[in-house]
Amino acid sequence: MPENKLKLEVPVGISNRHIHLSQQHLEALFGKGYELTKMKDTYQPGHFAANETLTVVGPKGIIENIRILGPIRKETQIEISLTDSYKLGIKAPVRESGKLEGSAGCALIGPNGVVSLQRGVILAERHIHMSLAEAHAACLQDNDRVLVLAGDVRELCFHHVLVRVHPSFNLEIHIDTDEANAAGLRNGDKVMIIGKHSHSLEMVG
Repeated sequence: MPENKLKLEVPVGISNRHIHLSQQHLEALFGKGYELTKMKDTYQPGHFAANETLTVVGPKGIIENIRILGPIRKETQIEISLTDSYKLGIKAPVRESGKLEGSAGCALIGPNGVVSLQRGVILAERHIHMSLAEAHAACLQDNDRVLVLAGDVRELCFHHVLVRVHPSFNLEIHIDTDEANAAGLRNGDKVMIIGKHSHSLEMVG
């Protein structure tokens, strides 16, 4: 394997289970004209964790107090971990955010109503947010796939990690709680991009 020309450190953002709501479902669950209230900003500009939470109901169980993330989206999306899917009894596919065709359904319970969804529940595909400048320096483009070395005592490699590039993005890898626990990672830890995937594995640089 050729020598690395570049190793790019990326901070970790652990994505706990959460919900993105459409305006229609927000109003169905909280009342006509309701608006989300911000608890705190997230690391990505324009996004925030709301004070509001919902209960998710599956065929085998429920999980309460799942936080809503803003802003409002075109379609409702529920992101859970594989461990959560076992508790709920939901066969959620691994998907890139927003790609919901053929995804799993559930029920959402809010303070003012219940919504039954035919789709929208996914296991979020691990991915890296990256600015244009960072992508250019790493010789990467939007929708590239990379190899990421993670962890210390429980070191492992994440393969086929999706790269998402946008001028407003802050550098951060998003993994779920199961993936973070497997590598012994915490929010703010650093992982390393060490290669990229095309038809064959190539070293970044």
